[in-house]
Amino acid sequence: MCNLYAQRATQSDIRKAARVARDLAGNLPAMPAIFPDHMAPIVRGSGQDRELVMARWGFPPPSIPGSNPKNPHLTNVRNTESRYWLPWLTKPEHRCLVPVTSFAEPDNNRGPRSIWTWFAQDETRPLMFFAGIWREWEGERGPKAKRETGRHLLFSFLTTDASPDVAPVHPDATPVLLLNEAAREDWMIAPWGVARDLQKPPPAGALRVVATDMKRDD
Repeated sequence: MCNLYAQRATQSDIRKAARVARDLAGNLPAMPAIFPDHMAPIVRGSGQDRELVMARWGFPPPSIPGSNPKNPHLTNVRNTESRYWLPWLTKPEHRCLVPVTSFAEPDNNRGPRSIWTWFAQDETRPLMFFAGIWREWEGERGPKAKRETGRHLLFSFLTTDASPDVAPVHPDATPVLLLNEAAREDWMIAPWGVARDLQKPPPAGALRVVATDMKRDD
């Protein structure tokens, strides 16, 4: 499960790679540490309507009477057959691209504590994208020091089996990465029967470790 990532690409690079028509994200700074329930940029829409906006990371859990969810923010989508996720996955208008330059996974193999290990395409941290979904939601969200009540734009992104590069550190999962324009466009506009085939790990050699033992990829 990926619960920490960084986004250090420029707005110009994001707009170009994702074919953004409208930039509504304001002045977007480098984000060396994005945690659940924090704001981050996403790209949503298709064609002339594609826009760059800010959204909060993590869907609410399903509302089940009498339940007490352990995780208040569902940041990752693994079971794409779930009735909870399907309404968002099957509609291209609710899919999004999540810009990312590196992501962290905990390495639990090197002692009594987890070692945050950062993965990117290479040391220069090129821009890539997670395959995401978005929705609107009304309620109270945000970090404890800055809770906000009202309507929120939320996002989550897909994970899949661990890639050959990530598995030695974190054998459970890897985010679904869209590493080329064809994959990005399929995710944004293709029928679900095509888009769901993108839920697969990146090939060996696509990722490498670029930093360890820190909670920010500066």
